[in-house]
Amino acid sequence: MKNSIAERIADFLKNYPPFNHLTFNDLVSISQEIHVVHIEKNKVLFKVGDATHAYFYVVREGAIGLSVTSDAEEALIDKCDEGDILGLRPFFAKDNYLMTAKAREESLLYAIPIEVFKPFVSQNQEVLQFLLQSFASNTRNPYDKENKGKLISENVIYNEQNSEIQYYKPISYTKNPISASSKDTIEQIAKVMTQNKIGSIIIQEKKLPIGIITDKDLRSKIATGLFPITTTAQQIMSSPVITVPENISVAETQIMMLKHNIGHLCVTVDGTPNTLLTGIISEHDVVVAQANNPGVLLKQTRRAQRTKELKSIRDKLTDLIENSLEKGIPIQHISNLTGEINLALTQRAIELALAKMDSPPPAKFCWFSIGSQGRKEQLLLTDQDNALIFEDVPEHEYQNVKQYFMELADKVTKTLHKMGYEYCPADMMASNPQWCKSVTDWVKQYNHWINTPGEKGILMCSIFFDYDFVYGDENLLNAITQTITQNTTKNSVFLAYLGSDALKNPPPLGFFRQFLVENDGEHKDTFDIKSRALMPLIDAARLIALSLHVKGISNTYARFKKLAEIEPQNAELFENCAEAFLLLLRFRTVEGLKNNSSGRYLNLNELSKSDKVKLKNAFAPIHDIQDSIKNRFQLTYFT
Repeated sequence: MKNSIAERIADFLKNYPPFNHLTFNDLVSISQEIHVVHIEKNKVLFKVGDATHAYFYVVREGAIGLSVTSDAEEALIDKCDEGDILGLRPFFAKDNYLMTAKAREESLLYAIPIEVFKPFVSQNQEVLQFLLQSFASNTRNPYDKENKGKLISENVIYNEQNSEIQYYKPISYTKNPISASSKDTIEQIAKVMTQNKIGSIIIQEKKLPIGIITDKDLRSKIATGLFPITTTAQQIMSSPVITVPENISVAETQIMMLKHNIGHLCVTVDGTPNTLLTGIISEHDVVVAQANNPGVLLKQTRRAQRTKELKSIRDKLTDLIENSLEKGIPIQHISNLTGEINLALTQRAIELALAKMDSPPPAKFCWFSIGSQGRKEQLLLTDQDNALIFEDVPEHEYQNVKQYFMELADKVTKTLHKMGYEYCPADMMASNPQWCKSVTDWVKQYNHWINTPGEKGILMCSIFFDYDFVYGDENLLNAITQTITQNTTKNSVFLAYLGSDALKNPPPLGFFRQFLVENDGEHKDTFDIKSRALMPLIDAARLIALSLHVKGISNTYARFKKLAEIEPQNAELFENCAEAFLLLLRFRTVEGLKNNSSGRYLNLNELSKSDKVKLKNAFAPIHDIQDSIKNRFQLTYFT
């Protein structure tokens, strides 16, 4: 027997992530267990310190504000609208809520039982990644002892001296806002709002603000039939307006909005309604002012319409990385967040490029990152490495289809370049016809690299075996994964070649434990931390993961952690390699941020004695893992 209510709920959920990754039948099954929750305006769903619920929530109608307490003041972190999810803490943490969720207007929520939804999370990688990304945007930092139990957004924003200064500096807002007369009809006002793509309009009389009409007013008062469209503004406007002075700070803005439970403030010359209107501040302006919040960066990325906006977000990400390092937040956490934001930036660049194409894609395709981007280890603005795979098409269509994707790739790589990601010097980008091809051609390419290994082929493997799905049809990328698995299984010759390549850079210490530095050239007397320290660990993790058929993990740290699970007898070695990798990655990132460079070459004279000791200690696992590789793949004589 059909459950029409469950089907209606499923019909709503299918339009929003992560539910759009599930089948409709699965959604109906989940919907049969969902509770509908009605919350009146200003009522609290949960507050800081409350025990976590057995549900997480999806906003069906209305809006829920998420806030934290900072310096005894409530600070709005985000606002959840229709289709947004909240209350994910029970999925990933056992402690109490660290945020307060309060209805900013009368709202309907779908409460989804966590135990019902968990099996779908474990069975669907896209769902899991979405939930992790959403949770990571506003989660506490379990490794930061000083701030244990606080939100990452608090750690990065509110407790940073520089960020506190930013928090109390004047907020940016829309100046000279569009206004209307109290005698204008709603039909006239709606047309003005639509033409100017604005969500609110100030009603003025004698150049003084007397009211405001928002898109919410149009929905609740006009669309519902309460008032005809011929109604004048005076009849439906919210009045009086709350006015503030021109130099109001971010903190004061938040307090005013929370105090009066409104989403807009009118800016006047002296902060009273008796002087000229000079601007309008919206909740969106407050969110933008806290732009170093990872969750905010993700939202801004998804809404960006121009390359200039994406570049600004990437610049803010650099600030976030730098502030997080100074605060002592673990590099792995920083790396995870950076990887997700870099991924979102690339996805948006592709979406904007697609919008500029003359026609939709002629075939299914998949954009994927390779190299450091594919491993999600690109904390600095280094060069871009990417490729494109499209589905097999009839031979007579091949060149036209390929030409289309070449043009698309050219637009994307140019956008990424403008954002700050340099072109790859070796041209390993999807805009190169060599790295933009069909499934069959990619399979042939990987087969050739694996089955006829040579110096160039092994070099390519070290780049193209570290890949990550970015955009499009992920099933196309699965064909590459299957090819690698099939061709490397029991392929001792290939693994020996790959193992030999992994040993090309021995531990970077001389006989007397001195650093092996560059002997000549531009970087004379500096230490190449990439080639001499990071790459040996990256190569080792890739090699052993391939030999043990580890799929779906390309990140070096994650690979070592997975290897420790698979081989408990070698867990200590793999754990040591994982920690050494993070330490080395931190050294490189700090160096790059300090000198606005790739961070590859360290000036050892600038390191403290303790930093040099830490660096040398990180080299020990390199020696141990390379000895292990020699034994595991019997390379004593091969090399």
